[in-house]
Amino acid sequence: FNVEGGHRAVIYSRLSGLSPVVRGEGTHFKIPWVQRPYIYNVRSTPRNIKSLTGSRDLQMVDINLRVIYRPMQEKLPEVYRTLGLDYDERVLPSIANETLKSVIAQYNAIELITKREQVSTQVRNRLQERAKDFFVTLDDVSITHLAFSPQFTAAVESKQVAQQEAERSKWVVEKALEEKKSIVIQAQGEAEAAKMIASAIANNPGFIELREIQYAKEVAETIAQSNFKVYLSSDVLLMSGLAKSLGQVALKKKPGVLSSLFG
Repeated sequence: FNVEGGHRAVIYSRLSGLSPVVRGEGTHFKIPWVQRPYIYNVRSTPRNIKSLTGSRDLQMVDINLRVIYRPMQEKLPEVYRTLGLDYDERVLPSIANETLKSVIAQYNAIELITKREQVSTQVRNRLQERAKDFFVTLDDVSITHLAFSPQFTAAVESKQVAQQEAERSKWVVEKALEEKKSIVIQAQGEAEAAKMIASAIANNPGFIELREIQYAKEVAETIAQSNFKVYLSSDVLLMSGLAKSLGQVALKKKPGVLSSLFG
């Protein structure tokens, strides 16, 4: 008989029973009717195991566990004697469900999400130790899918939406407070400016005339940059007050000038 690559064989004899010697790859001889070979696949084989279990806070969790396993080659005679050729069907579902239920029960639903790596590591270590009792080596164990009941998922989504709305409301309140502070500061500044202007007018009547000159200068500069010719009176330029003041000064210094003009 032939043993293909990645396989091993154990021989059962009608005379001596199961041989402890494991046959490797290649061609081997057997005694017809007396000896019968049993071939095992010793390659690493993936398998998905689903389990429905409960968390610490009594939430039902649907878990999909992926394991990569292979039998211990030196223990194949014992595997055949105790478990048979379908050892994986006999061992993996039972120990995987047992391990998952014992580990998941230690965490609540939120911790299963936030501590997923820790949960996966704990499941892997326990499952590898448990598989050794059945002469099975687990090369890798990982949680590929983890889902909760629709009611719990809807509750979590509602909680997240409520938290986002609360954060938005908090931001709106803070924005309103900042705008209120800005308005108060602006009003205080305007009040202080008005107070200073009123004080300047009371102490110095020429302050208004100074403002008129500044305004007239700005208007003149703007018009000078224009391509059109514009004629403005002194009233428009707010220069009438300045002319009046200049006239009063001239009257005080040279009263005879105006009397001669109107005399």
